[in-house]
Amino acid sequence: MDMPATAARPRMPLAVYVLGLSVFALGTSEFMLSGLLPPIAEDMGVSIPRAGLLISAFAIGMVVGAPLLAVATLRLPRRTTLVSLIALFGLGQVAGALAPSYAVLFASRVVSALACAGFWAVGASVAVAMAPVGARARALAVMIGGLSIANVLGVPAGAFLGEHLGWRSAFWAVAASSAVALAGVATLIPRIPLPDEKPRLRQEVTIYRDPQVWLAIAVVMLAAGGVFCTFSYLAPLLTDVTGLDSGWVPTVLALFGVGAIVGTTIGGRVADAHLFGVLLSGTGASTVLLVTLALLGQYATAAVILAFLLGVSSFYTAPALNARLFNVAGAAPTLAGATTTAAFNLGNAGGPWLGGAVIDAGLGFSSTAWAGAAITATGMGAVALSLRLQRRGQASKVVAGAAAAVENPVRSEA
Repeated sequence: MDMPATAARPRMPLAVYVLGLSVFALGTSEFMLSGLLPPIAEDMGVSIPRAGLLISAFAIGMVVGAPLLAVATLRLPRRTTLVSLIALFGLGQVAGALAPSYAVLFASRVVSALACAGFWAVGASVAVAMAPVGARARALAVMIGGLSIANVLGVPAGAFLGEHLGWRSAFWAVAASSAVALAGVATLIPRIPLPDEKPRLRQEVTIYRDPQVWLAIAVVMLAAGGVFCTFSYLAPLLTDVTGLDSGWVPTVLALFGVGAIVGTTIGGRVADAHLFGVLLSGTGASTVLLVTLALLGQYATAAVILAFLLGVSSFYTAPALNARLFNVAGAAPTLAGATTTAAFNLGNAGGPWLGGAVIDAGLGFSSTAWAGAAITATGMGAVALSLRLQRRGQASKVVAGAAAAVENPVRSEA
């Protein structure tokens, strides 16, 4: 029986919030190196660009690890898989904290990324499985909220620890957070029974025959890539174009993180009922904000406000982006989570690459906002195409149903 429209919003299980706590540790580790590169480079005796490869290593590990681990753990118990992955991730942080050389640190980042990718993929499918009916996007918003909080608290805290206690202390702090997450996953995540029919890889990969799956992947990549094309170079944009003192940069980045929390909260509440509306309005808003930043970036007040609003618009779409892939790939929820993770990280890697390319072309830091706007506008077009195909498919089903209804009486009369 359907619940009345006036019924109270179903309560989200505590276990979903445990997954959000785990994502806080994962997200902190993924992004904190942006504030630790100089001391790492000095300590390891490498250049800053080479130290920056540690960030690329994590992103590549996420892209490769998500589908591989999703496939490898397809028939394993969900809770056992999550416990194993968060434990491996924590050990990767310990290895990074103790790393005697750049090579060992690099290897620890790859291992951590593989575990992080697998946890994201499996955790997303578990969150969807535990969520009340009609609350998929809200459950995914809780997980994404962990990433938002990591940007607001975890990353600045890692930079603070790195400055005052050495960069290794940031790795120890994430390892401690991982231990807390491990305890929560082990004790509070319920047993998620596998389906009576064991999942089969051949059956799971059939989701990639659906054009809507590829459109959903493209939308995720473009929405993430457009924003991170600019966000990755926001610090030099603020100092060189806006003219702010470098001391303002952490504050503006934190404002972006606060906007991300606001956006995730709003998007998670409305995406289940208005998924395409959220996708269209979110990517459209990001496009407008990026164009405005390109035009008004030299004004401090405008740049600061736009950074906050960009955090809102980009993370406002995140729950809907995740939910859309789960909706079109319902027959393969684990691969859907893995695909979403890979798509986000491809966008997070491709966007900064394009931003760096336009800067190297001599177009200036403001050009990253123009390039980002072009990417998100393309994403908005992909959303519109997906919506059009869905409506066409629904219309075809209605026509087919009507034809069958007309044909059946004719046969019965005959």
